[in-house]
Amino acid sequence: MLDLPWWMPALYGALSVVAFAVYGIDKAAARGGRQRISEQMLLVLGVFGGWPGALLAQQLFRHKTRKRSFRRAFWGTVLVNVAALTGLITFATVNGVALEVPLGALSLKHP
Repeated sequence: MLDLPWWMPALYGALSVVAFAVYGIDKAAARGGRQRISEQMLLVLGVFGGWPGALLAQQLFRHKTRKRSFRRAFWGTVLVNVAALTGLITFATVNGVALEVPLGALSLKHP
C-alpha cells in the first residue's frame, strides 16, 4: 500500500469539496440564467486536485457532460494531475525526499 503523507488526501478531499460546490453553483446559475463560472476555473480546480469532486458533481448534477471540448479538456487535466502526482511521489521515493509536513509547521503562531 502507498504510504501517502497526511496532507495529500486532505488536499484532494478539500479541493474536491470545493470543486463539487463550484460545479453545483455553476449548474444553478445555468438554470437560472445568471452569470456562470468560467470553464477555465472549473478546469483549474480539477488540475490542482479537485477532479474527483468535479467528476462526482458532473454525474450528480448532469453538468458539463455533453460538451465534448470540455470533457476532453477535463480528462486532460486529470491526466496532468495524476502524472504530476505520480512524478512527485516517484521523485521523492527514488531520492529519499520526505513529503511529510510536520503538523507544527502549519501553526500560525510565531515563536
